[in-house]
Amino acid sequence: MSKPFRFGVQSFNAESGIQWKEKARKVEALGYSSFHLADHIIGPGPALERSGHPVQSLAAIPAIAYAAAATDTIKIGCRVFCVDYHNPVVLTKEAMTIDLLSDGRLELGLGAGWLTDEYKAIGLKMDPPGERIGKLEDVISGIKAYVSDAPLKVTNNTIDWQEFDGLPKPIQQPHPPIMIGGGSPRVLRLAGREADIVSLNFNNRAGIIGPDGVQTSTAAETQKKIDWMRQGAGDRFDDLEIEVGAYFTFVMDDAASTLAGFAQMFDLSESDMAHHPHALFGSVDSICEELEMRREAFGISYITVNEDAMESFAPVVARLTGKQVPV
Repeated sequence: MSKPFRFGVQSFNAESGIQWKEKARKVEALGYSSFHLADHIIGPGPALERSGHPVQSLAAIPAIAYAAAATDTIKIGCRVFCVDYHNPVVLTKEAMTIDLLSDGRLELGLGAGWLTDEYKAIGLKMDPPGERIGKLEDVISGIKAYVSDAPLKVTNNTIDWQEFDGLPKPIQQPHPPIMIGGGSPRVLRLAGREADIVSLNFNNRAGIIGPDGVQTSTAAETQKKIDWMRQGAGDRFDDLEIEVGAYFTFVMDDAASTLAGFAQMFDLSESDMAHHPHALFGSVDSICEELEMRREAFGISYITVNEDAMESFAPVVARLTGKQVPV
């Protein structure tokens, strides 16, 4: 049975506390289910230019907490925290505190890290992919132990937590929904086994945003990712919620030229671009139809758009969730 649709917005920046608060409230008022940041550190400069990633001015933890305080019902979180950028026990305590203070509204996104020039720019050693994914697995084990009722006794290659009780306990039990993001076979098998929400993403093996990553996420490649998830999940596959970021979203009656431009940019056919799980081009009607087909084909029911599309995309949210958009 298909899961109901829900929708999120991802934002990176604000010029003031008032602007951030108003943005969070607007996302909630428009009927979206969640409001997320990413987890990136570097500002404008050569390193960011090489990476191809948009600038993120806000640190995730305080911005999430502020958004939670400004809203009432919307889920808040980070898609996704890079475990290399955080002390694992500090991140865990911060996350559980946010879940407690938000009355159980945190979605805890976690990933292995991928943005090569960011690692270099901040002087952080970037281990090989297998080691980073192993660290992600270790941290998830620690988080699940932290919320248990027993005193902690967790030792693996990354953490050594002994003889204390993890506090605070979260409102959501047994823990806030864990979202694991990625696009490689090992990450997605891990996600299938350990996540509540799987955030399908590009295989960012190149360490930058560019054609290689986009080409690893066509409809055909996404089917492979679903198969990797299923291998990890086994009998729990049907319990997983599958999320994607629709990074290229253009709600317009005539999207042909826009679609063609993106297809050329990423060296894809127009058909592959039109049905790319991380892209949406067209009218409200055609986008709704496309999302229904993707849910049927892949089980994708949770779609996140960038903040620049949140108003134009709101009628799609209303149509597929039954929520009324304020006039």
